[in-house]
Amino acid sequence: MSGVQNREDQLLSRINVLSDLMARVGEIGGRILSNNKAYQNLTLGGLCDELLSHRGEATGAAIGLAIFDRFERLDAEGKRTFFNELNDRFDVDTNAMQNAFAVWSKSKQVNDARACHFLSEPKSQELIRRLNRVSGGTVRLIEMRNFLLRELKDNPDLAGLDDDFRHLLGSWFNRGFLELRRIDWNTSAEILEKIIAYEAVHEITGWDDLRRRVAAPDRRLYAFFHPALRNEPLIFVEVALSDCMPEAIGPIISEPNGVIDPLTAKTAVFYSISNCQSGLRGISFGNFLIKQVVEELRREFEALETFVTLSPIPGLRRWAEQATSGGGSIQLSENELSLIAELEASAFPPSGPEKIAVFTQLAAKYLVYGKSHRGGPVDPVARFHLGNGACLEQINPGADLSARGMATSWGGMVNYLYDLKNIERNHETFANGGDVICSTAVIRAANRN
Repeated sequence: MSGVQNREDQLLSRINVLSDLMARVGEIGGRILSNNKAYQNLTLGGLCDELLSHRGEATGAAIGLAIFDRFERLDAEGKRTFFNELNDRFDVDTNAMQNAFAVWSKSKQVNDARACHFLSEPKSQELIRRLNRVSGGTVRLIEMRNFLLRELKDNPDLAGLDDDFRHLLGSWFNRGFLELRRIDWNTSAEILEKIIAYEAVHEITGWDDLRRRVAAPDRRLYAFFHPALRNEPLIFVEVALSDCMPEAIGPIISEPNGVIDPLTAKTAVFYSISNCQSGLRGISFGNFLIKQVVEELRREFEALETFVTLSPIPGLRRWAEQATSGGGSIQLSENELSLIAELEASAFPPSGPEKIAVFTQLAAKYLVYGKSHRGGPVDPVARFHLGNGACLEQINPGADLSARGMATSWGGMVNYLYDLKNIERNHETFANGGDVICSTAVIRAANRN
């Protein structure tokens, strides 16, 4: 057994011991609470108050378990009421903060400034921390946030509460805690089934399809895991080893005509990245994942020279439809407007050199000049890869003929190039100025009238 496997087994053993200990503490606390009728009569908000006021580990663990159990039995309306109560009752203690600020205003001492900082924290953050101490608490908090994210759509006043969740989850799921694993045909069936279920870009149609993606010599699949979610992948990336930069997804995910020798491959293609835990939305793992996978591949295959994606353009069609109705800020040409109308009336991607050129021009304008209300690229996949230091290299019309591909971008896809010499410089340019780093061909298309 390898040294790496030994370390993984030792880590899992320590996690199991800690988990068992926390469970036993919770059981002891549960017996204490069962003999105290006052606790049984408390509302869910009252239990949260009790959790914040208690120092004892056993009682705290039992109260935390009771909070989770009661919350998970609530219907949608009950969960909505609970989130509103958390938002109102467990906010910042403004009186204490104002008093601390008054002290600092006179003293200007560092320790008094720190007191202001700690008192400015909402009580909801400490409540979330204490719930996380419960056995299995991290998983249940992620699911609790999943319900909160659904509620946010209709109740934006809960954004502050979600900020508390995201702040703490971002700390608990930072890169230092994440473990990269290669998923292959020898991985447990439990995890392989989850890979099938979580694939969010190109559907895995069954075990044979999965086997091609994880067991073929020229394929790789890597995932990030966290100790609190032992067999739950957080995010995974699928990689195809190739002789060249691909222009369509079909040849990659369909039954291959042949398998190339991975030792001779020149190009690594990241063709699917899937986030697995909806309750961790907004917690970024992908930037670490791609960079670490690049290093893993470089160590294994010395002939690799090019690292590139084959990525969807998920917002192109919706953006173009808005632009035709006067809802966009970018002026489209008559040729572009005509093509959009034709594509909307058809079930086929653009064909013929002229229409393909117009489509490339339209997609380039969207990717280079389309902006969100926050100022960055409107396309989420572009934001992700450009933020990681990639270059928008090539637009591929008719690259994804699946129902999803046609519905979102009339079949268009993009190659983002990860040039190892320029990744950090590209990242800095994008992060500081918002400039979209792209190839000469793409910028020429975006500026074509």
